Amino acid sequence: MEKGRKIVNGANAALPDFTTERFPHLKRGDFAVLDDRHLGFFEDLLGKENVVTDPVKVAAHNIDWDRQARGRGNVVLKPTSTQQVADVLAYCNAERLAVTPQGGNTGLVWGSVPVFDEIILSTERLNEILSFDEVSGVLTCQAGCILGDIDAYVRKRGFIVPLDLGAKGKCHIGGNLSTNAGGVRLVRYGSLHGSVLGVEVVRADGTVLRLMNTLRKDNSGFHLKHMFIGSEGTLGVITQVAIQCSIAPAAEHVLFLGVPSFGRVVDAFRAAREALGETLSACEMMDGECMRVVVDKLGYRNPLQDDYPFYVLVEASGSDAQHDREKIAKLLNAVRSSGVASDGVLASSEAEMRSLWETRLRVGKGLWADGCLYTFDISVPLRMYYDIVPEMTQRLREAGRTVTRVCGFGHMGDSNLHLAVTTPSFDTELLEWMEEFVYEWTSKRSGSVAAEHGVGFKKNRFLHLSKTAPSVSLMKDLKDLMDPKGILNPYKVLPLGLTGKSC
Repeated sequence: MEKGRKIVNGANAALPDFTTERFPHLKRGDFAVLDDRHLGFFEDLLGKENVVTDPVKVAAHNIDWDRQARGRGNVVLKPTSTQQVADVLAYCNAERLAVTPQGGNTGLVWGSVPVFDEIILSTERLNEILSFDEVSGVLTCQAGCILGDIDAYVRKRGFIVPLDLGAKGKCHIGGNLSTNAGGVRLVRYGSLHGSVLGVEVVRADGTVLRLMNTLRKDNSGFHLKHMFIGSEGTLGVITQVAIQCSIAPAAEHVLFLGVPSFGRVVDAFRAAREALGETLSACEMMDGECMRVVVDKLGYRNPLQDDYPFYVLVEASGSDAQHDREKIAKLLNAVRSSGVASDGVLASSEAEMRSLWETRLRVGKGLWADGCLYTFDISVPLRMYYDIVPEMTQRLREAGRTVTRVCGFGHMGDSNLHLAVTTPSFDTELLEWMEEFVYEWTSKRSGSVAAEHGVGFKKNRFLHLSKTAPSVSLMKDLKDLMDPKGILNPYKVLPLGLTGKSC
């Protein structure tokens, strides 16, 4: 067993090493150490029930979703209003106490957990839906609302939230904004930068910025909301959001294809885009190894009669059920007759649609059954979208590194690939070796090292591969302006050593 890795309830529940042990070169920032005086202030402000110090309860907030990072935070604060968030941050800023904002903690880049002993500021109890305009479709809510809950709320009123994630049953809308989450339907609805109309944000010094515009047109000066979408809690804590919801489609249709090569995967996407036009709402792909994982590890059935090197899921959402079904059925016939797809099935019921989607969305869960999962969230030009999977396999073999499997899946519609590697147990040296290779490879192809999951702590040392030096310098200037003492989510996003607050 690796040093520091305690087994709890089976191999997959192993506690990761403390981040500070894995990266011994890290130096704690010039922050105060939490003491009883600080705790007393927080208890008076929030109530004892909203100041969590029980080590067992705090432990879950210190570990990232992929169980590869662990902080040493000693307290979780759970404010219930924007004013309480403002009072907490004003006090922490005055006392020089570092703070890690945390939503549903479903992130994959170690951005929502402490590195050292930062105070964890949870948005869990900021979970109220404030209003919904059934004419305009604008929803306003607090940042701690769970994505799946607000989507269910607006669906009852004929709308949908223009964001859908595998983690929607746990992730918070504030965290989605903070990371500019992408999801499976970005090809139809675009990124959150286009859907969010306004935000309310608390700065590090406790100043509340009320940017809660609910109109689609507002050119009265700088669009400040965009500064906080994707900033991962380093510039301010989002407490409220106004989001433009879309009309719920009257009908949805899902097509699942077996495809003989990756070149044909690209052809399938092109054909879907041309045939379905504005009704194309998702185009997902997974390779044959992903299908084997879902079948062998989770007991799912392959929707097709035979196994294929690649699979493509196409979803169409529109307003005319019969017309839309005719269009997607015509697409199925076209790709089969042309040889683009070797086989395919068009779901004939809502249950079948859910089943097809489950086949794709449960890939990650199946991969975890191998023991340890390493994922790399990148985007590159579509023509070379899958190239890194066979190249990674070859590089690992040449380097004499043994892994269980290498596979790829993701969002074809926005050129976002999830490269996945599994091993029986976590290996720090292997992860570091793979990161160097993957992100250098991506940079050489003018791609992004952080397609949809953000930078966090995990990727900050690779930021220069996707951002120019002047761009990183401007990011530093904004951080220094918005958070002069560096208390908000230190050690994240910006490369360590770039400012005195981050190393």
